[in-house]
Amino acid sequence: MKGLFITFEGPDGSGKTTQIKILKKYIEEKGYEAVLTREPGGTKISEKIREIILDKTHREMDYVTEALLYAASRAQHVAELIQPNLDQGITVICDRFVDSSIAYQGYGRHLGDSVKIINDIAIRGCVPDATFLLKVDPELLVDRRSLGEMDRLELEKLEYHQAVYQAYLTLEKQYPERIIGIDANRSISEVSEDILRRIDFLIMTKAQELL
Repeated sequence: MKGLFITFEGPDGSGKTTQIKILKKYIEEKGYEAVLTREPGGTKISEKIREIILDKTHREMDYVTEALLYAASRAQHVAELIQPNLDQGITVICDRFVDSSIAYQGYGRHLGDSVKIINDIAIRGCVPDATFLLKVDPELLVDRRSLGEMDRLELEKLEYHQAVYQAYLTLEKQYPERIIGIDANRSISEVSEDILRRIDFLIMTKAQELL
């Protein structure tokens, strides 16, 4: 069976990292192999591109340049790590994927459909089986971040992050069969129980397709 491809989206500070680790442990306890990865990054080349994108001293970066760099990092990530693991039956859990680019660059930077076009080229048909969108208003997350640790995009004004969040909500409505909205204002255990219940259903559905 081809491995499951699961992605997590949401504002920085919404708890993605914690929930990703819980999910990996759960999947492994069920007897499946799983790998964690992130975007931008995940491979040597992609991580180097990440450094360029998020470097807070690169404030002059053009929005189109930013979008193309994300797509380039993603193309390498898919080719070198994501697709090979999926082909081997390994579940891939990724912190952010194409939805981030559409939200942050397509909507947040007002680049529109061009972002989807360049990313369709980058991913070559590699689409997540499920995307968990951890929903929490960015305004509620301001106090969780330290200015000294924030990268170039995190340093953007609250208005930008609000626009990105609204874009995520729009994507949730556009792709209800894939994007699963999760109320991340609850406790860690409540959020994880919701995610794991949906993962059980996804695994069961995938298994039935092979019968």
